[in-house]
Amino acid sequence: MVRLMGRSGARSPRRPGGPHVRHRQDADRSRRGPDAGHASALRSALSGRSVAGQVFVMNVVIVLLLVVAAAVALVLQVRHDSTVEARNRSLSVAASFAHSPGIREALRAPDPTAVLQPRAEAVRKATDVDFVVVTNTAGIRYTHPKSNRIGKEFVGNIGPALAGKTVTEEIDGTLGRLVQAIVPVKAPDGTVVGTVSAGITTENVGGVADRQLPLVLGAAAVGLALATGGTALVSRRLLRQTHGLGPHEMTRMYEHHDAVLHSVREGVLIVGGEGRLLLSNDEARRLLDLPADAEGRPVGALGLPSDLAELLASGQAATDEVHLVKDRLLAINQRPTDVRGGPAGSVATFRDSTELRALSGRAETARERLDILYAAGVGIGTSLDVTRTAEELGELAVPRFADYVTVDLFDTVLAGGQPDGLTPLRRAALSGVREDVPLYPVGRRIRYVASSPQGRTLQTARPVLEPRLGEAPGWQAQDYERSAQVVEYGVHSLITVPLRAGTLVLGVVSLWRSVKPEPFDEDELALAEELVARAAVSIDNARRYTREHSMAVTLQRSLLPRRLPDQNALDVAYRYLPAQAGVGGDWFDVLPLSGARVALVVGDVVGHGLHAAATMGRLRTAVHNFTALDLPPDELLGLLDELVGRIDQDEAADDTAAPVTGATCLYAIYDPVDGTCVLARAGHPPPALIRPDGTVEFPEVPAGPPLGLGGLPFETTELRLDEGSRLVLYTDGLVEDREHDIDVGLEQLRRALETAGETPEETCRTVLDARLPDRPGDDIALLVARTRTLGPDQVAEWDVPNDPAAVAEVRSRVTRRLTEWGLDESAFTTELILSELVTNAIRYGGETVHVRVLRDRSLICEVFDSSSTSPHLRYAAMTDEGGRGLFLVAQLAERWGTRYTPTGKVIWAEQPIP
Repeated sequence: MVRLMGRSGARSPRRPGGPHVRHRQDADRSRRGPDAGHASALRSALSGRSVAGQVFVMNVVIVLLLVVAAAVALVLQVRHDSTVEARNRSLSVAASFAHSPGIREALRAPDPTAVLQPRAEAVRKATDVDFVVVTNTAGIRYTHPKSNRIGKEFVGNIGPALAGKTVTEEIDGTLGRLVQAIVPVKAPDGTVVGTVSAGITTENVGGVADRQLPLVLGAAAVGLALATGGTALVSRRLLRQTHGLGPHEMTRMYEHHDAVLHSVREGVLIVGGEGRLLLSNDEARRLLDLPADAEGRPVGALGLPSDLAELLASGQAATDEVHLVKDRLLAINQRPTDVRGGPAGSVATFRDSTELRALSGRAETARERLDILYAAGVGIGTSLDVTRTAEELGELAVPRFADYVTVDLFDTVLAGGQPDGLTPLRRAALSGVREDVPLYPVGRRIRYVASSPQGRTLQTARPVLEPRLGEAPGWQAQDYERSAQVVEYGVHSLITVPLRAGTLVLGVVSLWRSVKPEPFDEDELALAEELVARAAVSIDNARRYTREHSMAVTLQRSLLPRRLPDQNALDVAYRYLPAQAGVGGDWFDVLPLSGARVALVVGDVVGHGLHAAATMGRLRTAVHNFTALDLPPDELLGLLDELVGRIDQDEAADDTAAPVTGATCLYAIYDPVDGTCVLARAGHPPPALIRPDGTVEFPEVPAGPPLGLGGLPFETTELRLDEGSRLVLYTDGLVEDREHDIDVGLEQLRRALETAGETPEETCRTVLDARLPDRPGDDIALLVARTRTLGPDQVAEWDVPNDPAAVAEVRSRVTRRLTEWGLDESAFTTELILSELVTNAIRYGGETVHVRVLRDRSLICEVFDSSSTSPHLRYAAMTDEGGRGLFLVAQLAERWGTRYTPTGKVIWAEQPIP
């Protein structure tokens, strides 16, 4: 029974260390060998904590007490026998000596000692007594082993002897503690003439016992060893039988034995080696319907099914064998009990698997649904694209939950707006186990009728279950022909769930079943509702992102050039690509300047989103304004840097505003007259230059700090470009990414430019094909400009002496050149404009005056002087002699202005060419 409780896992009391410790100890004993095991068992028995130990200790103590008692009794008996023997010997020696012939005569002799002493010593030595003393009636010694004691008074009670009696006593004599006998010496008439005393000392009496004591103790030790060995053998077997349990543990184990055995949810049967039932618990009686007197009967006579009775009688090992007993499926485990030297028989346990299988099925279903919901949380919403999110919902649900899944969204939702319920739905995703299902295809616009499950879902914002789709007339009313095809295809069950985000219904999800024969049930309806609810959150997030992204892109594109201005100096092509994750602050511009010159600008505001786009618009507007001043590139970047610094200061007090620091810009001015290009950059990547022969280089343009840092000036670089050269300006998104630094990107850009076509458009296409990633993480702005020059037949220039009379010569030269250009109609106006400008230059501008006339898209007149004084347009009074020249020029010219040079200034005026 103890072994049963240990194997069946009953909550039996445990000795200190627990079962795991005992198992380790048993394993250690098996490794150390049988001798070590025996010693360990003996030590455990001797510990006294177990029943075997207590039995061992008790038996040893009893045996020890018995041996000690026997030894003590033996010693006492030996000592008693020795004392009795000493009394008898002393009495016989004293009596023999007292009755020996001549003793009376010796006592009457003049010197009794001389006669008696030799005889007494001879008797003492012959009889092995310690002394033989003869005294007179007065108690004076005549003999003694020690001669100095002769003549002295006898120690002892001689009174009875003088009265004729024999006395035996133990006294402290001159020789120590002794046993002596006193015998009277009588005359023939009966009178006492003296006494004879013979005795043995206690030391000699005890010596006999002491000589026998080793033999007694040796015998006791042998008996104790034999008794201890026998007790150890018995205790060892008892230890093995009780598994080292103590009495309290044994008591508690047996107290709980019946409670545990009969309260477990598994049936337990113990069958003996002869096939008889030894023990059964309550659960076994219930599951097997056993009779009340089942114990003790053969298992074949208990009315069990033959296969089960045969298994129990065989005692063979069995693991989770399922047997039908009446209406129950019992899982049976059986193990023999004689594996480790136990008694013959077997232990069988029974578990009702009928309910367990049902519970297991429900648990498996719940686990699968939890897996689906977990996968939905991880796999849906990986991108911020509405359509892709809808596709992820279908890919997740097929085939784990449904055979086909369709997702229909309002058109406004796909565009990022809020659903209004008026616009039709569009099929955004269709997933299924097969591709030939006759459902509406992806992209199809759908208007559901009110009686269809989808229509009812959209109206009530509640899910709808159609377990038998072929019997749903409302669904067939949507499209009779297609509905019949769907049913004929094998689709037999449907769940429609609204895609609801808060109070907004974004669309409807339909889950169709065809392969699995069972229809959808209420539990699956709840699962579908939760699954779609999770997907709705991701779709709504994607919708919001789409809306914000569209707004940002719209804002950014509205801030970028709608079209390039008309000019003849450069052949320009461009590309702008917003980042996949959101719009940024990249921008570019082409700005015509005076004198047929053109300014090229490319900039980048670090960051993404509306703030970056708005900041980009502010910087572009500022560049437009500063360009109107016709400033050199370094001065323009200086003003732009100061502006960005002021913007940062204004927004520093606003915690929600982000600083503009990190904006970069490259500004270039190309002059088609002499083919020069002046560039300056503020933290921007260097430009690339493609020479007419196809060689590519990156000109050395000093890299100034990014805009907004301040404190450092900007430097310019002047390049001379042959006609047909291509200047390539770009932002860092084209040459930088997370995997490579800018040096690698510049080298890859160089290789792409070397294979580019001759036109700017072909150059843009080649560069983007080679460098554009699938999903750009940053905005990309690319501007390619191929240079043109104004030939000698388009430029006329003269040096003018510092003499007012030279004005007439200038007018005549201009008239002749305009006639050559076929612009006779503009001659009078041009003469008047140049006359006023040259006159002002001679009067106020210094000694050097130079005139240049350009024929481009317009007729441009330029007057160079060495003065830095800027003329001002004003109204002249009636009495003023001057002040009307610039007013007249402003009225005659389409545009006019002033720009400064390192040596002075230029006043220019443009006229349209008829």
